[in-house]
Formats: sequence, C-alpha cells, structure tokens
Amino acid sequence: MTTPIDTPPPLTHRNTHQSEHTEDLRPWKRRAVLWGSAVVAGLASVAFVKATTWSYNFFVWMTTDRAWVALLVTPAAFALFAWMTLGRFRGARGSGIPEVIAATDVPDTTFHQRMLGLPVVAIKMLITILGLGVGASIGREGPTVHVAAGLMNFIGRRFGYIKPKEAMRFILAGGGAGLAAAFNTPLAGVVFAIEEIAGAFEHRISGIIITAVFFSGMVSLALLGNYSYFGTIHANLPLGEGWLAVLVLGIVGGLLGGLFARMLLLDSKPLLWVMRLRERHPVAFAFGCGMALVGLGYLSHGAVYGSGYDQARALLQHEPGAPEIGFGPLKLLANVVSYWAGIPGGLFSPALAVGTGLGHTLAPLFPGANPSTIMVLGMAGYLAGVTQTPLTAAVISLELTNNQSMVLPIIAVCLLARATSALLCPVPVYRAFADRIIDKHEEESVAAAKAVGANA
Repeated sequence: MTTPIDTPPPLTHRNTHQSEHTEDLRPWKRRAVLWGSAVVAGLASVAFVKATTWSYNFFVWMTTDRAWVALLVTPAAFALFAWMTLGRFRGARGSGIPEVIAATDVPDTTFHQRMLGLPVVAIKMLITILGLGVGASIGREGPTVHVAAGLMNFIGRRFGYIKPKEAMRFILAGGGAGLAAAFNTPLAGVVFAIEEIAGAFEHRISGIIITAVFFSGMVSLALLGNYSYFGTIHANLPLGEGWLAVLVLGIVGGLLGGLFARMLLLDSKPLLWVMRLRERHPVAFAFGCGMALVGLGYLSHGAVYGSGYDQARALLQHEPGAPEIGFGPLKLLANVVSYWAGIPGGLFSPALAVGTGLGHTLAPLFPGANPSTIMVLGMAGYLAGVTQTPLTAAVISLELTNNQSMVLPIIAVCLLARATSALLCPVPVYRAFADRIIDKHEEESVAAAKAVGANA
C-alpha cells in the first residue's frame, strides 16, 4: 500500500528527538541574541556618553570668556535642528522615552520601525550630540534609552524575532539597558524599565530586563570604570528639622515638577498659543527658543547650558565656582525652552540639576542640616515630580550619590513629590506623550483605511 502524498511521514524516535532538541534550544537562542544585543547597546551607549561629553566640553571651551559666541551659534543651530526633524525624522524629537513606551504598547511592526528604526535613532544621536555642542539644556539619558531600544529591536528582528511579543522583550530590555549604561546605575535601569516602560512587574519580563542590564552594565563598567555619577555624597538626615525638609522639598519639588511637566505638554489654556505658534512656524519658533536660552545663559553666567551635570556635581561637592543661589529656577526655564524647540534630548540630567539647585536655594531654611543633604532631597523630589516614577527617582538618587544612609528620607520625599505632582499633572509626562503618539498613529491608520475603502 502506498502512502498518500499529503500524509506526513510517521514520526520515528530519531526525528522526534531532533524536534524536541530544537525546541529546547530555542529559548537559549533568544537569550543569546538578547545578551549579544545588550552588549552592542552598551557599546553604543558608552560611545554616545563620550561623544556628548566631548561635544559639551567643546561648547564650554568655545564660549569661555567669549559669551557672545553663543548668540551667534545657538539660535541658528536650534532652527537648523527643527528643520532637520520635520517630516520623516519627526520621531527623533523629544527625549525618546515616550517613543519606547508607545512601541511596547502598539503591536505593529511598521509602527516599531517608525519609532525605533535605525535612521531615527541615528538622527537622534547626531542632533543630541550637536545640541550639547551648542549649549542646549538637554540630557543624554532619554536618547540613550531610545538608541539602546532601537538597536536591540533591530538585532532581534535580524535574527527572526519579529512577532509583537518577541519584539517587546527586546525593546523593554533595551530601555533598561540604555538608562543603566547612561548613568552607570544598573539597579535604576531595572526599576525604570519595570516602573516606567513596562508599567507592571512580571516575573519573566523582570528576568529579561535584569540580564540585559547586566550585560550592558558590564560593558559600561569595563570601558568607563566603576564610578559614581556625582561622586560619594556624605549626607545624613537628623530627626526634627531634617525631616521637616522632607516635607517641604517633597511638596515644592512635586509642585514645580508637575508645573514643568504641564509646560512641556502645552495642554493648558494659558499655553495653547505656544503650541499653535510652534506648529505654524517651527523653525522660527526654535530660533526664538535659542535666543531665550542665550538670555538665560547670560543671566546665569553660562551655568544653564548643557545637561547640568557639572553644575550639580559642583554644588553637591561644594566645589569652587559652583552656580549661584538662583541656578535652579533659571535651569528649569532653560530646560523648558530647549524642549519646546524640539531638540532631541532627555530630561533626567537637567531635572537632577534643577532639583539640586532647588535644594541649594532652600538649604538656608534648614541651618541644622547638611546643605548636601537638602540638595540630595531636592534632586530626588524634583525628579519624582517631573517623571512621577518615585521608585526610579529614589534608586537613581541613591546610586548617583553612592549614599545608603538616606534611603528612607529619599523614598519619603519621592512618594510625597509624586502625589503632589499629580495634582497639577494627572497623567505622568512620558505616559502623556506616549498616548499622543499612539492616538496619532491610530488616527492615521483609520484615515488610511478609509482612503483604501474609497478607492476600492
């Protein structure tokens, strides 16, 4: 009797064993690709860190004793960057974290390519580097998250992991790996990916993030060394007056952080004219933002330019030449005009600088406390107010200052700031921007479907 042609051959012990063996190897192949892509993301992140540092140092050299150079360079560069990010590369604008969040929420390969494609992340890297080279008040952490997620997504796709659930693993792991490499804070990278990008904790996802952060962090550690971002800050908080500072800085940091987020979102009536002006004349508007930044730079003697890392470290370490008492408010305004201009750049470092300046301004109100303690609380409270991710803000503040004695006060100030910020900005800023991206994508999809139906 002949076997019908459509009937599969009977399973033998040998090919059954081979099938089981292949199934057993699949998880290990995925892990190997994840680990390898995390190493690549770590290398790219370290290169990005070095490039942005060199670029900002070039700006400092260029404007030292020649403050007028910023007037010639910064506004024109802002206008150029706005023009470059119109149309196809519009996804390169902003911090990059909302794009990563949106990509994990939308199971659409085409959408992933628009948000995380290599051309988009390459343009984001380039303009962020150039932006710091002309004094923009931006950070590198958000773009690093975007770049790392884009690279890991690209490598995953190259190895056949194109299903939405598979792609989400690479994107999520890339987000955590990027933040960990940017700050050299592995624990913060894990918490950030779970709290901000994933929005939930799930056992298998947490394991993927941890391993990706480990490999990316090992690359950062090998190339940059085991350093603390702001150095070791010897701070502690006595009972009484010290804990009054937690209450004050939690409320003030939360209110200012929530106000800053609403200013970025431009969704309140007093700021709708700014939104309309930016949409109608994006290049001219960006030029005006550059002029405003130069004005703030003049008032602050150049302290508001760049990410704010050098200024925050000088304040925390009580170094000579640290910014003056009004640094915090001026830096906040510099962050606003830089973000309004559409310059690709992150919020983390600038927010840490504003919070440190806020603590420096309020420190005289608490003469019995170490000023560095008040500044660390201001840093943590304001960051939690901006992002509304209290665990991430607390862990970042602890890791960046290499201080374990402030765990409870920092967690308390972050929780209070998050609750206070929500009074002014009910939806966290990254989530709000991600929702806008998703809504626009859905509107375009509906319009495209209607066009196809009309032409049918």
